[in-house]
Amino acid sequence: MNNQKYNHLISIVIVLYQEKLDLLRKCLKNLSNYKIIIIDNAGDKFLKKNIEHEFKIYKYILNKKNIGFPKAANFAIKLADTPFVLNFQADCKIANDDIIKLHEAYLKYKDSFIISPTFYSDNNIEFNSGILPEKNIKQKILKATGDVCVETVLGSAIFFNKEEFLKIGGFDENFFLYFVDYDLCRRILSQKKSIIQINNVKVEHQHGNIKVNNLLKKVFIRNFNFTFDELYYYYKINKHSEIFDKLKKKYLNYKIKIFFNLLYLNLSKSTYYLAKVLAIKKFDKYLRKKN
Repeated sequence: MNNQKYNHLISIVIVLYQEKLDLLRKCLKNLSNYKIIIIDNAGDKFLKKNIEHEFKIYKYILNKKNIGFPKAANFAIKLADTPFVLNFQADCKIANDDIIKLHEAYLKYKDSFIISPTFYSDNNIEFNSGILPEKNIKQKILKATGDVCVETVLGSAIFFNKEEFLKIGGFDENFFLYFVDYDLCRRILSQKKSIIQINNVKVEHQHGNIKVNNLLKKVFIRNFNFTFDELYYYYKINKHSEIFDKLKKKYLNYKIKIFFNLLYLNLSKSTYYLAKVLAIKKFDKYLRKKN
């Protein structure tokens, strides 16, 4: 398969939010054979100018506000004019040939929906695949000796057929950041399709870092969205009541803690409790609207 055929076969979708220039450079280094579609939820014109000067980017879109990962990713995937898409995060690095291995694995396994690599950090295997969170089983790093079917994979690096992805509904845009991949995987499993982690495809990945410089903003984004997204995930499988009831009992206490932490100038803690309060209110409003 020549380089031109790669270009017509696979698009790579990358959603950004306050990523550093050097990080994105490292990510894009081996992706030149593919159509790259970037959606920047931070609207960073400086980053766009520098990246487009160094790399050939098929489509690079700046959003005026942060619309969340699922909405941005769905938009980018719909823009792709290739049959296959690799949804990829800027904090990942993959070799050119390994992308082709993902495609070959998709063709090899007839019931496959998502093909995912094995994650590494400093040559150590990192967490990628696991089980659905409602099973309440501790997640462990999978150290497989071959390709393996799993229940869930992180959305950081997933290869799929565009048409199949859109047919199943894409990413649920009611999420903002968390539980998006769990939800997608749960829907895939309900369609009797497979999610497969490929042993001989290696991706270097930095886990769990929200690339936001402002500490208070980082605290708010993480806790507000995690709280709401978790509630919404369990709502979709009708298991939210217990979690939501516990949070509602803490609601008044959270509001008091906002005030006292402000009084003692503990802005980080105050922001944490504010995020929880606003997430509870948002979910309560969502439930009332649905009912």
